Amino acid sequence: MPTDRLAGLRIIALLAAMTALSQFFRVSNGVIAPELVRDLDLSAEMLGLAGSAFFIALTVMQIPVGMMFDRFGVRRTVGWLTALAVLGALVNAVAETGAMLFAARFVIGIGCAGNFMGAVLVTSRWFSGERYTMVLSWIFALSQIGVLMGATPLAAASEFYGWRAAFVIAALITALAGVLFVILVRDRAPGDEFGASAPESVAQILSGIVEVWRIPGLLRVFTMHLFVYASMVTVLGIWAGPYLHDVHGLAALARGNVLLAMGAAQVAGILAYGPMDRMFNSRKRVVIAGTLATLTVFALLAAIPKPPVWLAALLLVLLCFVTAYGIVVVAHGRSLFPDRLAGRGVTTVNLAQAIGSVVLPIATGVIVGAFPATGGAAGAAAPEIAYRLVFAFIGCMLALCLLVYLGAEDSKPRGD
Repeated sequence: MPTDRLAGLRIIALLAAMTALSQFFRVSNGVIAPELVRDLDLSAEMLGLAGSAFFIALTVMQIPVGMMFDRFGVRRTVGWLTALAVLGALVNAVAETGAMLFAARFVIGIGCAGNFMGAVLVTSRWFSGERYTMVLSWIFALSQIGVLMGATPLAAASEFYGWRAAFVIAALITALAGVLFVILVRDRAPGDEFGASAPESVAQILSGIVEVWRIPGLLRVFTMHLFVYASMVTVLGIWAGPYLHDVHGLAALARGNVLLAMGAAQVAGILAYGPMDRMFNSRKRVVIAGTLATLTVFALLAAIPKPPVWLAALLLVLLCFVTAYGIVVVAHGRSLFPDRLAGRGVTTVNLAQAIGSVVLPIATGVIVGAFPATGGAAGAAAPEIAYRLVFAFIGCMLALCLLVYLGAEDSKPRGD
């Protein structure tokens, strides 16, 4: 536990707020995707590319952010980057073309590049090894408020006020959260002596990056992390809305309600997985079980031809629950690195998530775009088989990652 309980609770609240904003921006295209397609005249490929823009930025920024964490600290790094997230949200609000939407989401992605791994790093320095995954699960569960806000509330705002106004409000909230983060967050718990040491030189920081990549077991965990989160966010953030619209004819609010339930399922899943590594004293076993459950849901979504809407919604919600084991993969990755390499280490592991979240939206956009629009449940729409192939493709990619991860050495919380 932190030496100052109130300070620890404040840290948890602000880390959750910043990760919630990142979550909102990640999934915000999903529920309003049909409106974006209509207003900006987007193709399926452009919609997928715009969905990847956020994660392309994360990919580009992971190594620089890790260096900034170890050189300047999380508080200052996240504070500086948040200003860019505000700018990107405002550009998103005035976008008139697919290119502007891509640019806006790319800038937002840069602005949010330090939020999640900043939370991972600060949490590891405020809470003990055995409690680390549990506290991190609280933060990530609270961060799902952003997913929930990107569902029915965003759909309602889009319907009544327009999606542009919603992004102006999001920019203002992001600015406020960034200011509070800089004022109130501290990178280390009181009494932590490590932070008093002299900062590394640029040469030492670069040398540390090389050292990170030589850590035994990194590549297997890195590979597993490629498509765990990406499999969920590609469905929730991009294709769940169009799938429910094209195949089942659901309007914006109905789609928003399903996406809201999906976000709530992520919260429940994160809280469920949070204590499991301590219960079994094994992170690897939890990850394997979570992956097998996820593959089962993807197989059902791919195999069942045009399920009734209740079953489709149930499977989508279940998918978000079982994919929440990514929190355990993150903890496994953090356990590989000593504190002096922590910033570069966790952002290197997160680089995998960012890459996967770029690859899957683009690849699935190509799959959907390969099929001509038909007179689906809600007019001109992608055919159902396109979405079933999307689910099958994502499942296959995740299965390949699991095969690599099976050779990883286990990470035991009571042995960290």
